[in-house]
Amino acid sequence: MRAPLGLRTIHGQITALAILALLIIIVLAGPMLERWVRGDYRVMDIEQIADYVQTIGDLLAVSPPEEREVILDAARRAGWDLTLQPLSLSEQFTTSSPQWTFWGSVIEWLFPPDNLVSPLGGWRTFLNGHRVVAMRVDDATMLVTPVSSNPFLTSDFAVRGSYSLVALVTIIFLFSAFAVWAIMLPLRRISRAAMNADISDDGEVFEERGSVEIVALARALNSMRKRIAIMVESRTRMLRGISHDLRTPLTRLRLKAERLPANMARDAMLSDINHIDRLLGESLDYLRDSYRKEKFERTDIASTLQTICSEFVDVGFDVAYRGPNRLIVNCKPLAITRAVTNLCDNATKFASSAVVALRTDAGTMIIDVIDDGPGIPEIYRQRVLEPFFKIDAARNDANAGFGLGLSIVAEIAQAHGGKLEFLDRQPHGLIVRLTLPAG
Repeated sequence: MRAPLGLRTIHGQITALAILALLIIIVLAGPMLERWVRGDYRVMDIEQIADYVQTIGDLLAVSPPEEREVILDAARRAGWDLTLQPLSLSEQFTTSSPQWTFWGSVIEWLFPPDNLVSPLGGWRTFLNGHRVVAMRVDDATMLVTPVSSNPFLTSDFAVRGSYSLVALVTIIFLFSAFAVWAIMLPLRRISRAAMNADISDDGEVFEERGSVEIVALARALNSMRKRIAIMVESRTRMLRGISHDLRTPLTRLRLKAERLPANMARDAMLSDINHIDRLLGESLDYLRDSYRKEKFERTDIASTLQTICSEFVDVGFDVAYRGPNRLIVNCKPLAITRAVTNLCDNATKFASSAVVALRTDAGTMIIDVIDDGPGIPEIYRQRVLEPFFKIDAARNDANAGFGLGLSIVAEIAQAHGGKLEFLDRQPHGLIVRLTLPAG
């Protein structure tokens, strides 16, 4: 059974949380804490003292002089320090004392007395430096009792402050839990899904559950991802069609060139045609997204790497394998083959020899392609991963390509949840490292 629409929104949940906090404070926690405070601090606050003094003063006002001492003696036996003083002594009352502190003023400002009838001289009255509560008895006398100068005991801080403390702690706890459960966890789930999202996956990347706002955000991100996928697919289809259609006139040019008399112009023309054909093949390889849709499977990656090295050796390149004879990992075998082949192809273009090294470390497999070529300058090691970027853009020899090989390798590493690094080899050369999960 689904909750009402109002409770599925963050606004509604915050409102319900505030109401729940008030119920906890008023019905449960506040009264319990008040009883505990009153049980530990059996001190009357200044309002209760004033009520008691007012009551005794009213009795004294209607009693004959001979009975006043009897009433005062009875009150003293009950623990009250009550004295009758001349009313003229009230002229010595002050509203401050050396014993009074700044925090005392703050406490009494935050928790003022509720009684409408205030004592003689006000609620904060001092006589000879000591705080007192005085009530008028008649035109000539007043009833005076000393009280504590500690505002924590004489004010409503112990009772009303307990409610405030409970309210603060309860609201902080409930809203912190709500922020984690209703906002932070869904946002982290969406952020994690965005980091691991694969645009070639047809499923829903962002899980649509939670509050109305979180569901709306996930739905919007899923919709945006679908639109991006459609846009990329349309662009890829167009470029793939252009690259494929160019093959037909290029084949006709090759056939016509091959029928020309053998001379330097014919050889140059065939070289250019072969170069264009390689560029088209590189473009089609980049646009082909088979490595994205390929499924993970258990593969003997050591055997795969040995096969790649053997193929390069068969065509005359010095490429050696170094590593275990057998290593079973969970990966996309065709994608790994394509990535390592691209790295070896780059190494053979610019170096005289290369080594493909395989090892495992802490749940990861590390594939190093090591060569003795000129390497890649530090400032270009991030840019060479961008499609169509070449360090020497002016170079246009037979080996020149579009600069897509390393971009494909970087995307394959990302699809495996791994990373691609460039390291210096001493005394010269380059180490291209693929670090991939070995699970």
